[in-house]
Amino acid sequence: MDMDNMLGGAGGPIGQFPLEQWFYEMPVCTRWWTAATVTTSLLVQCHIITPFQLFYSFRAVFVKNQFWRLLTTFIYFGPLSLDLLFHVFFLQRYSRLLEESSGRSPAHFSWLLLYATSILLCLSPMLSMPFLGSALSSTLVYIWSRRNPETRLSFLGLLVFTAPYLPWVLMAFSLVLHGTVPKDELCGVVVGHVWYFFNDVYPSLNDGQRPLDPPIWWRRIFEARPIDTGAQPINNEIAAAAAPELR
Repeated sequence: MDMDNMLGGAGGPIGQFPLEQWFYEMPVCTRWWTAATVTTSLLVQCHIITPFQLFYSFRAVFVKNQFWRLLTTFIYFGPLSLDLLFHVFFLQRYSRLLEESSGRSPAHFSWLLLYATSILLCLSPMLSMPFLGSALSSTLVYIWSRRNPETRLSFLGLLVFTAPYLPWVLMAFSLVLHGTVPKDELCGVVVGHVWYFFNDVYPSLNDGQRPLDPPIWWRRIFEARPIDTGAQPINNEIAAAAAPELR
């Protein structure tokens, strides 16, 4: 469901509000990431918690045992604002498209999230990035954009371009809006490109080998029946028709 239909009442199940319907239509990983992001911003806005309790710090996590920061750094995008709405829209849109393309089991998409969050946490101290939500969102946008090279998008109704340019358009918009180079989004693009290369380019050059596919033990966590190791990997390609234009 598009974001412009969130407040519309037609077509939803009886007894279910449109916003509730939109929420439960999202696949599980995207659903709870979106919910955690909005909830965290509300808690900060109400002064129940502060951003100083949420950012990632190696010392705070591994010396002071504040392990929650390993997660909260990815779910705080700032206080309630238009900028937060902008981030939530892109987060749920492209995270949802990638998760839906990975099949009924969340194993593949959750493995992608584990890969991306682990790499970003390692890079954070070197690049002085205390909050990593934008970087993770940028990773997902980049992967989706590379897998849909023919999809045409419209940004704010002013600029029309094909999907591979989307990460760069968003970075240019961030540069204009904040006046600084968005190094977190650049970092997300690099992390996303490594995943894209080893999942979409490398297999065709090396007899179908996929070094970043989730291991069998990880898939068994999410899938009830035993894994057939001789089965073909799930095709992660997204049909261009499944990605409507931004208007």
